[in-house]
Amino acid sequence: MGSKVVIYTDGACAGNPGPGGWGALLQFNDTSKEVFGYELDTTNNRMEITAALEALRILKKSCNIEIYTDSKYLQQGITAWIHNWIKNNWCKSNNEPVKNADLWQKLYAELSKHTIIWKWVKGHANNSGNIAADKLAVQGRETAIEILKCRG
Repeated sequence: MGSKVVIYTDGACAGNPGPGGWGALLQFNDTSKEVFGYELDTTNNRMEITAALEALRILKKSCNIEIYTDSKYLQQGITAWIHNWIKNNWCKSNNEPVKNADLWQKLYAELSKHTIIWKWVKGHANNSGNIAADKLAVQGRETAIEILKCRG
């Protein structure tokens, strides 16, 4: 397995659903990369998953990764719940379809390329990486809001 990469991710939404953004800070040795994006009509949970997915898609080689998220939904979903979802054909134990299955499936496909440790970090608690990811997600959300304003 290759190099160690640390990733902080976050999602932000104005309303739920509403315009949203995602952000990720990737750190490798003394180098860092900030990325963000947006969707015009989405949910906070979709943005949380998208942040991790897009961060992993940036990596071109197999890496040892620590991903920090303030979303228990993302952290629990990818480390605990997903195995049963797959066994149950993307349904929960009550036979209801898993929300955001399209994104979970894409994220799961990225896992085989890397060795990943998923860590939860308390949001807005003075963690510099989490703060940076939050700012990027907010930047994405604000971009979506501005686009919607321009459209009238």
